[in-house]
Amino acid sequence: METGGGLHPFRVGCVRALNTAPLCRGIENDLVFAAPAELARMLQQGELDAALVSVVEPLWHDDYDILDGVAVASLGEVKSVFLAHRRPLEEIETVYYDPGSLTSVTLLRVLLAERGLQPRFQALEDLTAAAELDNVMLIGDAALDFLFAPHDHQIFDLGYAWYELTRLPFVYAVWALRRAVDHAPLRRILRETRDFGMETLDHIVRERTEYTADFRRDYLGWHIHYHLGDDEKRGIARFMELMEKHGLGPVHPPRYVW
Repeated sequence: METGGGLHPFRVGCVRALNTAPLCRGIENDLVFAAPAELARMLQQGELDAALVSVVEPLWHDDYDILDGVAVASLGEVKSVFLAHRRPLEEIETVYYDPGSLTSVTLLRVLLAERGLQPRFQALEDLTAAAELDNVMLIGDAALDFLFAPHDHQIFDLGYAWYELTRLPFVYAVWALRRAVDHAPLRRILRETRDFGMETLDHIVRERTEYTADFRRDYLGWHIHYHLGDDEKRGIARFMELMEKHGLGPVHPPRYVW
């Protein structure tokens, strides 16, 4: 894949995490890295033309196209999106959560509401305190750090819980492109970047140093997948239905562009 031309003139944002590595391979130096919530803000303010954002962002705001074919998704256990809890789910009164998350905290609200549970949600500004809390929702590398460290929590994996509920994949993030921008050339680059990342996944597994090589291989090659097909779109549609059912809408129909 030729990446010498970079992304210019497009301003593109991404989350810096192990699970985004295959979608950024070769264009890392051209990206703006930030947390999901910050990327959403930058898109809304017109500071970015496109970003790999929480899937709820283009569902809540009818200003974006979604790049077809590419996503961060799981079919079952995802490993890096979970509620760590010490007491049974039914006894939870307050859930602390990573304020950088958007989709995952919405998904947790849906999953708990489907069980008749509506605890209070409170943002946790200092993630280093996560292990001290009885109930905390974590995403991405912070979740994996927690998982690999000593803890006495039970793990409620949101990807697995979603699959149990729906038998569908869950889509966590998509490339959202501001509709006011002519982004056809960018779409081609982002698809080629994903293809390059998947073709060189073994190299990514070898060159990264987080956790263990076996875990990186399973996580990037099995727990996470990077395609957005018919099943993933059905998962998004089901998520939209449940968001509206539980008062987390309104949502806008996604517009996928190739």
